[in-house]
Amino acid sequence: MAKCDQCGNDYDKAFQITQAGRTWTFDSFECAIHKLAPSCAHCKMRIIGHGLEDADGRMFCCDHCAEESGVTTLRDRV
Repeated sequence: MAKCDQCGNDYDKAFQITQAGRTWTFDSFECAIHKLAPSCAHCKMRIIGHGLEDADGRMFCCDHCAEESGVTTLRDRV
């Protein structure tokens, strides 16, 4: 079995995610999200979708949070 890097649960169906050359082991997608997903710079919610990024690299979960933080332009990552 493998131990989850987020909660410590030892689980026989654990999986691994590799990001930027580093590998983590998780027992659930919930733990993976809590460990790896960025947080909104305004409301601190975990960003599960694409989110929005301003020119300074701050991430936001939605346009409302970006506007509430005074962001007037967003960075196009296409």
